Amino acid sequence: MPNFSEIPWIAKHIELYRTDPEKARLWDSTPLGGPGVLPTLLLTTTGRKTGQPRSLPLIYGEAGKSYVVIASKAGMPTHPAWFNNLEADPRCELMVGAKRVTARARIAEGEERERLWKQLVAIYPPYADYQVRAAARIIPVVVLDPIG
Repeated sequence: MPNFSEIPWIAKHIELYRTDPEKARLWDSTPLGGPGVLPTLLLTTTGRKTGQPRSLPLIYGEAGKSYVVIASKAGMPTHPAWFNNLEADPRCELMVGAKRVTARARIAEGEERERLWKQLVAIYPPYADYQVRAAARIIPVVVLDPIG
């Protein structure tokens, strides 16, 4: 599987985040068949194998002062690399529009997971289909709690 940041539309979104972060935050998914404008943040993790920074734009929701993302990988049978990176080192950097945030990732569980899952499915309904496709893999709901 290729490095997701090398997929042309993802690379363009990362570049837009670096040049016009407010425009990148409200990303129009319709050219790719998506449901319209979606809120996105730019997550930067530390590669668990390389130790190098790895950035990827992700759809997000908010829970208090925290941000919430879904480790769906479009319903594939394995978790996305960014999630594996956060398991190895939960400290990460975010850009939410022009706002820069240092955060610590944790996996939501129980009632919190159910509530946040529903919130994110309301933002991006295909997540429900991804869970069906993922079958036995329970798609993680990741909370990014600001630190510092």
